[in-house]
Amino acid sequence: MTLLAAVGGHRGSLRLDVELSVSAGETVAVLGPNGAGKSSLLRAVAGLWPIEWGRIELEHRGRREVLDDPVERCFVPAERRRFGVVFQDYLLFAHLSALDNVAFGRRARGERASAARAVAGDWLDRLGLSGLRNHRADQLSGGQAQRVALARALAIDPAVLLLDEPLAALDASTRAGVRRELRAHLAGFDGHRILVTHDPLDAYALADRVVVVEQGRVVQAGALADVTMHPRSAYVADLVGLNLLEGQLSGSILTLASGARVVVGSQAGTGAAFGAIRPSAISLHPGRPDGSPRNAWPALVSEIDVRGDRVRVKVEGALTLVAEITPAAMVSLGLQPGDEVWAAVKATEVTTYPA
Repeated sequence: MTLLAAVGGHRGSLRLDVELSVSAGETVAVLGPNGAGKSSLLRAVAGLWPIEWGRIELEHRGRREVLDDPVERCFVPAERRRFGVVFQDYLLFAHLSALDNVAFGRRARGERASAARAVAGDWLDRLGLSGLRNHRADQLSGGQAQRVALARALAIDPAVLLLDEPLAALDASTRAGVRRELRAHLAGFDGHRILVTHDPLDAYALADRVVVVEQGRVVQAGALADVTMHPRSAYVADLVGLNLLEGQLSGSILTLASGARVVVGSQAGTGAAFGAIRPSAISLHPGRPDGSPRNAWPALVSEIDVRGDRVRVKVEGALTLVAEITPAAMVSLGLQPGDEVWAAVKATEVTTYPA
């Protein structure tokens, strides 16, 4: 039982060309920067935007259905798809009670009010909202509104659950708790689940697998641990806090497009490769470091970002790197933007893998 989506089309200047599959009982997180095409992908799967090329089909509970295929001139509109959607801002009806918001989907499909409200009440009970049945949407907290939106999506007995940045509207103080609750509720849903987010914590807590989308295409996919250990784009590397290098590996030398050479220790190989360096593995010095380390480059300090007991320093030169040092080290070096420094890293701290 699988949802297969090959989504192609243009959204303004963005050319979207993404393929993904989701098994029943699986949560796939779609990660990417703003403007990457994540929400457009979700809208196409939901039936809110007909694709220009590709195919979307769903196999669920022994039934296979084509939902969108321009070649076959097949398109099932959103209201006829058994999909539940939780939007980023929830889109609850402010003038309706929580109970009537949850019952809305079943009422829109022609079910009698009493039956729809009975199902809605059951879902509010499941999500711990029994005492809020008669509260209007504008009387709910962010966490409560998120659960009402989830109950509305689940009340229609969907085959697919689509979540578009479901935690983005929450403040930091409530997001962690609601994230835990959402994980528990998703575990009880046996359908297909797609989560769009820009927050790796959401992906870590909620998803079985991640798909990274940039500029309308998939740049990396797999288990979150594999993606974070071996980033294949600057966005993913920045997301997980690594420095990413790309070049040609010959033996223990990684040569970048700029001509800079990085020694990678005992690792050997040939061909296009990535190199990843932890910021904490990079040391900064006021002059060329003693001992002539195999990797040392002169650079200029371009940015300094103090984060509690750590300081992230961006330096630019033959390589652009982010180093992580202590506040004491920053004071000792007297670092200021525009200062000249030397950046050094041990060859054994450079992890390489095929591009």
